[in-house]
Formats: sequence, structure tokens, C-alpha cells
Amino acid sequence: MTTTGSSVDDGNPAPATTTSALALAEPVERVGRGWTSALSLANGAIWVGWYGPLQILLASQAKDFAPGTGMSKEAMLAWVTGAGALVSLVANPLFGALSDRTTARWGRRTPWIVAGSAGGALSLLLLAGAGGVWTMALGWCLVQLTLNAAFAAVTAAVPDRVPRLQRGSVGGWLGAAQILGVVGGTGLATAAGGITAGYVACAVFTAVGVLPYVLRYKDLRLPPEARPPWSWQGFFKGFWLSPRRYPDLGWAWLTRFLINLSNALVLLYLLYYLRDRLHYHDPDQGVLILTAVNGLTLLATVVVGGVWSDRVGRRKPFVIWSGVLMAVATAVLAGWQTWPGAIAAAAFLGIGFGVFTSVDFALMTDVLPKALDRGKDLGVINVANALPQVAAPALAAPIVTYLGGYRVLYLVSAVIGMAGALLVRRIRGVD
Repeated sequence: MTTTGSSVDDGNPAPATTTSALALAEPVERVGRGWTSALSLANGAIWVGWYGPLQILLASQAKDFAPGTGMSKEAMLAWVTGAGALVSLVANPLFGALSDRTTARWGRRTPWIVAGSAGGALSLLLLAGAGGVWTMALGWCLVQLTLNAAFAAVTAAVPDRVPRLQRGSVGGWLGAAQILGVVGGTGLATAAGGITAGYVACAVFTAVGVLPYVLRYKDLRLPPEARPPWSWQGFFKGFWLSPRRYPDLGWAWLTRFLINLSNALVLLYLLYYLRDRLHYHDPDQGVLILTAVNGLTLLATVVVGGVWSDRVGRRKPFVIWSGVLMAVATAVLAGWQTWPGAIAAAAFLGIGFGVFTSVDFALMTDVLPKALDRGKDLGVINVANALPQVAAPALAAPIVTYLGGYRVLYLVSAVIGMAGALLVRRIRGVD
């Protein structure tokens, strides 16, 4: 995006009055590759901080801490990740709303990106030294609190700076960075040589990865006079977005929630699925292989899907068919419980989730009600990413333990994903 006589890509700060005037404007100038690359790297760094622990490190700690506690490793992992997800439910919209109202000279979003990523790195170091389940739970809740502050600000930067017909492609690059963050976090956690070293490696990457964006690119400053008067009642009342008043936003939220819940059910016990059901010889390595396969196919479609959606000016068909493909791939895990079946499912899940990630993000930004509340509203929308982390353990643990095991788990996941895909048709204001 350009400011008066100055591109976002040149790294030079625009005049304060110009950036203030643009803070609440609908962007019309296309952003450059440098800005998109730097924001994508920051996004990927946040996902390294999340998924190194989620894919490998937390499961390994649960396996070590469970003996003698009266809890199974599955129950302990579900409890810890569920507690962290509850924190995430509150943190993302809260920090999004705070960034909306930030009038610092560094801008609305940059202070929260810096503070959130630094706090996330420190929280990962706390997890590295965890000696039991309580320290593990505290550390993971702090990771969710701090990294959600950074993620809320990174997400809100897109509708702040990117015009509508470029959001599919920018969302594609952010999605590519997301999956590279998942793969990178998993790779760092696996290759570092131990739980402590894995956390340290993820912490360093999380802190360093945001620096190119925050050091090079000037954020848009909110004029102090544009900030609404403060009241606790008004602040918290603003988090309720009535589905009756904003039906498209309500349906978009529900479809994202269901598809993410389906995906969360697949990922939560993947390590245990390989170890206990498929009896794969090296489950940690198996998770890394499946994550890499999924990542490669996702990368092959995430940017292409977003660019294609921008060019044809449509969102819904891409979201519908990507969700259907993901549901079919999940059903493969239920019906073909072999290592080749897991590889095939990972590949097709990647294809579907690649298109879904970029186009659904663009669709969400297209249904936002007000420019002043972009961060808060996207935070509420992002609850549809975090809430499945709470719901997934509550659904998955009893299904795996009492109601039919992994076959039933993945069938339930496929049905939920299919419902999410089909409900996209209820959105009226976006093609």
C-alpha cells in the first residue's frame, strides 16, 4: 500500500498526519511483495511458537509426566491444551480490541506484535524448564496469551492495509507462512535433540521472525481523537456481534468453526494414532513426515487458490469445495487405517486446507462490519480457530477411549467438516 509519495515497501515512515488519516480508511493501493513477505514471516514465526509444542513437545512432556499422576497421557494432553485454548478464546479478541484503540506513535498493531512475540518466547522458555503438569499447563497458557496478542495484531494488519481484491493472494501467502510455521516448528522440535532444546529453538525463531516487519515497515497510527470514549460496559459489550444484525458474519464464523473443529480432531491425537493404532516404528518421525506431506500439498494450493479467487472475484465456491475435499480425506483415515492411507489423507487434507486457508481469510475480511473494530472483530472471528482446541479434546477423549476408537473419531470429524463446507452457502453478501 502506498502513502503520500511513499510506498509501504520502501521502509520509510510516512508523515504522521498521513498515516493517521489512513488508519480507518478502506485501503485502495496494492501492497508490495516486501510488505507481504515480512508480515508472512511474522505470522510464520508465531505458528512456530504454537505448533512445535502442539505437534511434538507437549505430547512428549505428557508422556513423561503422566506416570504416577493417575492420568493417562491422552487425558493430560487434552487437559493442558484445552486450558490453553480457553485462554486463547479470551486473548485474541481482547488484544484485537486493545490494538484497535492503541494510539502509540509506532501504530496500532506493531506494539502488540513486539510485546506478544517477546512474551511468547519467554513463555516457551518457561515450558522448557517445566518439571510437572502444573508448570506445563501454566507455561502453555502463557504461550497462548502472549502469542494471541501478536497474532491478533498481525491478522488485523491485512484489512488495515490490503485492498479487498488483493486479500485472497495476501491471505494465501499468510497461509503458506502458517503451514511453514507448523512444519518448521515440528522440525525444530524434532531435530533439536530433546524437549528443552526444542522449546529454546522455537522461542528464538518466534522472537526473531517478527523483526523484519516491525523494524522496516511503518504502521498506521490511530489519531487520538478517533479513539472512542472508554467505558468498561461499552468495551465488553462490543465483543457481541449479533448474528441477526450481521448474519453473513455469523454464518462465516460457524463455517470456520466447524471446519477447524474437524481439522483439530484429526491433529490432536496424531502422534498417538501412529503409535497405538498403526504401530508405526517411529511415531515422532511419522508426525514430521505427515506434516511435511500435508505442508507440501498445502503450499501447492494456498497461494494459487487465493490468487484465483481474487481474479474471478468469488469466495464461496472455493471454500465449499475445499471443505468437501477435507471431509473426504478425513474419512480416508477412518476407512483405510494404514501408513499409505495416512499419507494419502495428509496430502488431500493439505490440498483442501490450502485453498480454504487463503480464501476463507479473504471472505472473513469482506464481511467485517466497521473499520474502527477490525482487530476486535477479527479476534472474535479467530475464536472459531481457538474454540475447536477446547471442543476437540472434550469430543476426542471419550470417543477414543469409550466410543469406538480412532475409526469413529475420524468419521465424526468428516461429518463435522462436511457440515461446515455446506453451510457456506448461507452467506449472502459475498459471491
